[in-house]
Parts: sequence; structure tokens; C-alpha cells
Amino acid sequence: MSETPVSPAERLAGEIRACRLCAQRFAATATAHEPRPVVWFRPSARILIAGQAPGLRVHEAGRPFADPSGTRLRAWLGMDEATFYDRDRVAVVPMAFCFPGYDARGADLPPPPICAQSWHARVMAALPDLRLRVLVGGHALDWHIGAKGVTQTVARWREVMASGAPLTIPLPHPSWRNTAWLKRHPWFETELVPVLQAEVRRALEAE
Repeated sequence: MSETPVSPAERLAGEIRACRLCAQRFAATATAHEPRPVVWFRPSARILIAGQAPGLRVHEAGRPFADPSGTRLRAWLGMDEATFYDRDRVAVVPMAFCFPGYDARGADLPPPPICAQSWHARVMAALPDLRLRVLVGGHALDWHIGAKGVTQTVARWREVMASGAPLTIPLPHPSWRNTAWLKRHPWFETELVPVLQAEVRRALEAE
């Protein structure tokens, strides 16, 4: 019996899951954890969720945004869990596939640049059918569109959307730490979020 051929995207996902480039780096963090890349994409995806890096809960669960930040993000997107975790429709590609660990103060370490340098060009090439990019937080904004400053970039979201294909929408990180930011910028939820939800629906419905 012949084996089912493995697609290039599946081979790439397997390579990323096997990556141990940061093993020594992670062993030296306060959590002293091993790499566990959280890989969530298939070539048929219509929507890209580009985030920062998995947190500890995501590291333990093995799936992206499996935490309160994910609950808030899905509310912004107007997307239920079943749709969000459907890899045939939604790709979740953070700037680092592994939990980077905590520093001595217990704060999340930034995503190691070597991850994006090693994998992201290949991952983007493996996603030819994207209709919408949702860029979550400063690291994703910087890598994907070269934007510095989350507040300034999200504030000019209409300009970012008009800048070309695939359609791109910038977001702050949905962490609870940004609750005060949301209160200071009520336009985000009254103006941007309804447009985001409409574009999510349009991308999912596209043939």
C-alpha cells in the first residue's frame, strides 16, 4: 500500500516542531523549559493571525492563544473557537513558535529573533491563499510591515488597510496588561473592531 504523500507545508511544519535551536537559551531562563514549538498553519488558510510568542499556558496546552488573551482576541475577531482553531482556514504564526520563558522578574521574555530569521519567510511562502493578515502586537507589526510603535500604528489602521494586499489590520496585544490602553483609546473597540469583524467574515466567505 502506497503512503499518502506529505505536502511541502506539512514537511515544513514537521521541521519547525523538531526545532531545538533555542534549547540552551530556554534552559537558562527562570522556567528552564525545553522547546515546544506550537505550529498552527496549513496552506489553505485564508486568515493569518501573526502574534508575538506563546505564553506558558499555550506552551503547556500545545495550541495557540489557549489563554485569556485568546478569549479577548477571538471576541475582537468575532470568531468562535471552532473557527479560530480550524487550521484549514486560520493560520496562527507568532514571531517565535516557542514560549521564550520568564526573566528574573517573572516577565515574559521577547521572542528570540533567530526563530523568525530561520522560519518565517518559508512559512509565509507556504500560505499562498491569505486574504487577511491580522498583526497582533509590536513584534508582528515590525516584522510584517516595518512599523514601529503599536499605538501610532494601530491609530492609523485605515492607512495600513489601504496599503496593499493581503489586506492587513494592526492590533495591540490582547493581554490583560493592555486593559488600560483600551480604556484610553475607546475608538479601538467602537471603530476598528467592527471593521475587523466584517473583514474576518469576508475573508472566511471568500472562494
